[in-house]
Amino acid sequence: MMFEKYVNLLKKKSIQITPQRLEILKYLDNHRNHPAVDQIYKELKRNNPSLSKTTVYNSLEILNKHKIINSISITGLESRYDIINEMHHHFMCKKCGRIIDIEIACPNIKKISEIGHKIEEVHGYFKGICKECIDKEIDKHGS
Repeated sequence: MMFEKYVNLLKKKSIQITPQRLEILKYLDNHRNHPAVDQIYKELKRNNPSLSKTTVYNSLEILNKHKIINSISITGLESRYDIINEMHHHFMCKKCGRIIDIEIACPNIKKISEIGHKIEEVHGYFKGICKECIDKEIDKHGS
């Protein structure tokens, strides 16, 4: 069954299993580009014309609340969604808008834990120009 791992995720958290939640999880797993609600909705609506944006939004909220997915707000304007649940940072290209996962260990987590605090979330956002945009610019201008 192609949705088995998503069914197991939802069961483990005691969340009602719906076709929409399964489709959203599958989409996020297959598209690791940190999409916004609108992008997820447009893509899933193609194969499911009766799908509403409210259903997508509510499903994302439930999945985020139960820590199955992460909501990130690197742009400050909209929430973007990430199926990777381990603590990690993100890089956003100011030119193309792409958000890329960055695997950098935060040196402060151990220090904070050692004094007795329990860290549940870490948000590290880097912003700049991605390598692909830099390479395109170099190719365009030949420098």
